[in-house]
Amino acid sequence: MPELPEVETVCRQLEPEVRGRRIERIEIHDPRWSRPATPEVISRGVEGRTIEAIGRRGKYILIALDDGSTLLMHLRMTGNLVIGSERLGGERIYEAEMSTEERHLRAELALDDGRSLRFTDPRRFGHAALLGPGDLEPYLGERLGVEPLSGDLTPAYMLEVAAGRTAPLKSFLLDQKHIAGIGNIYADEALHRARLHPLSPAGSLRAEHAEDLCEGIADALELGIRNGGSSIDDYRDARGDEGSMQDEFLVHTREGEDCPRCGERISRIVVGGRSTYFCPSCQIRLRRRPRRRRRPRPRPEAKRR
Repeated sequence: MPELPEVETVCRQLEPEVRGRRIERIEIHDPRWSRPATPEVISRGVEGRTIEAIGRRGKYILIALDDGSTLLMHLRMTGNLVIGSERLGGERIYEAEMSTEERHLRAELALDDGRSLRFTDPRRFGHAALLGPGDLEPYLGERLGVEPLSGDLTPAYMLEVAAGRTAPLKSFLLDQKHIAGIGNIYADEALHRARLHPLSPAGSLRAEHAEDLCEGIADALELGIRNGGSSIDDYRDARGDEGSMQDEFLVHTREGEDCPRCGERISRIVVGGRSTYFCPSCQIRLRRRPRRRRRPRPRPEAKRR
């Protein structure tokens, strides 16, 4: 699944290419892409509008339009958003792998310069929504926590949202309502950098652990962005090219290989239904903090008669 670095890469590539371009037409080939809104509703709201900016929040791609509305897209597991060189109906889509073939095309936006944005998705989990002026923040606020690279992810915040939680750290990091944008890949990489076992209870974090984890998250995500994301399955960037972050993995998908830090064999377990890779030697498994027992109140002395 594309995570923060992959989505950030796509947005950075598209922003200078499509900012200021007018959307002449949108064709939604799969109504599931925009439901519950119908393709007709999306078309009426998008066609003729000018793209003012493209940005990201968590794993969402945000296309800001000139009337104050936002066309929001989520790539989910196998989605790609690629810019093509020809108008709708052209024979050539773009150079890429199977996940960007025309048969996986779910929606395409024709731009006024003859190019188009094409959303492909083999498994059809990706989706889009058209949000009116003022609707974006309430929509995202219900779904997303802080941005990990914005400065809002601090050790104090980490301790606050993790306090009392018994869920494993790996599952905690995947919950978008705490921290936005982290998925399976970068959770593994961040936990290894922080030397924390993925099964450690989230509520077991202490100040030094929270500091290491915040740093590990930022380092893993920033490296992912510098490498254009990870292409281990279907992900391609906005030009249809693969990322190279998979060549920099410390533990993810490296079961049986040597840990780059201590030399122990990397292990694989399943946490919350997700394959999880870690080093059993140098990633410490924290224990749940025992609850403080309340001291019994001293009984009042019996009154002397």
